[in-house]
Amino acid sequence: MELIIDLSVFRKIKYLELLHKGHIVLVYIALYWWLIRYIWSFFKREKEPMKVLVKGATGQIGYAIVPMIARGIMLGPDQPVILHLLDTEQTNEALNSLKMELLGSAFPLLKQVVATSDNVEACKDVNIAIMIAGYSRKDGLDTKDLMSKNVSIYKDVASVLEQHAAADCKVLVVTNPANTNALILKQFAPSIPEENITCLTRLDHNIALSLIAEKVKVPVSNVKNIIIWGNHYANQYPDINHATVTIKNEEKPVKECIPDDHWSPFFFVCHRLKTEFITNVQQRGAAWNRSQKATNSALSCASAACDHIHDWVYGTPKGKWVSMGVYSDGSYGIPKDIIYSFPVKCEKGKWSIVQGLTIDALTREKMDLAAKDLEEEISMAKSCLD
Repeated sequence: MELIIDLSVFRKIKYLELLHKGHIVLVYIALYWWLIRYIWSFFKREKEPMKVLVKGATGQIGYAIVPMIARGIMLGPDQPVILHLLDTEQTNEALNSLKMELLGSAFPLLKQVVATSDNVEACKDVNIAIMIAGYSRKDGLDTKDLMSKNVSIYKDVASVLEQHAAADCKVLVVTNPANTNALILKQFAPSIPEENITCLTRLDHNIALSLIAEKVKVPVSNVKNIIIWGNHYANQYPDINHATVTIKNEEKPVKECIPDDHWSPFFFVCHRLKTEFITNVQQRGAAWNRSQKATNSALSCASAACDHIHDWVYGTPKGKWVSMGVYSDGSYGIPKDIIYSFPVKCEKGKWSIVQGLTIDALTREKMDLAAKDLEEEISMAKSCLD
């Protein structure tokens, strides 16, 4: 019996098999595409806003820093922020005006502005606190009266921050005497980790970088690893023993590039206590103030505060350190339990003091002098609390 084979049937079966396989492939492609889009959505998802407190927001530094924060200079171009602006009741009109200006500027990263004279409302859940408020010498106060008034401010705000700020809140004290104000804040906010309270010496650090760059005639980005030892003023010591400068793609020690012993602090004949460089770093802010007939170097100070927080949160580049006023752990023979400016590296939101640097005799002398100055300042501040 002959079998009659209908080839068209086989063709139809083959076609159906291919069609079935094609459907399966399309299903897999669709599934993979959906999965890729789902995973990508996590990368594209907007970050949660960070709440940033600016205490003393209506002052010159405050007015300079809040648009920098809103524009992303402090926390980066993809980090939304909620600004908490705090000042006294007498400044409520100025606070509201500042709030309207910020909202009217339509900063894409600025999600909300809280403008208040209430400490509790201002400190609620903040992730970063920038303390600018305080009295200055322009108010005609002697040293002890100035200290007493600023100590009172930081004592009052400390307990509120401790109770209402986010658990990991980072605090930067800008107002002078910044080191001692930061220490007072820590004393009255004992549960805030000591590594989360710092003070600003980045302004002096930036000034030193700019002076070196100007002297060597290179962009300031070509200079690195200046150190500010001690405090924000008076007996601070700008140290360039470990600093380097990049000239024509070659990195060289700064001390090899500046042979002028009347300017550079490397060639101290008879342990000269002051040089043009040291004096310039210490007094550049005051010179700006005189030339501008202002009470502070607001723009440069605001920029330095942004640099301080940015590097603290996101880290310092490899091979580079910056100056921060931090809680002393006894490194380099500096007394423990004072806020002192050290060279630090930052990584994953934490700072660490750069270790193992060689300290020459002059630097040792200046470091100890700064520590003694701070201890006397702390003693005076404590007497204001009695």
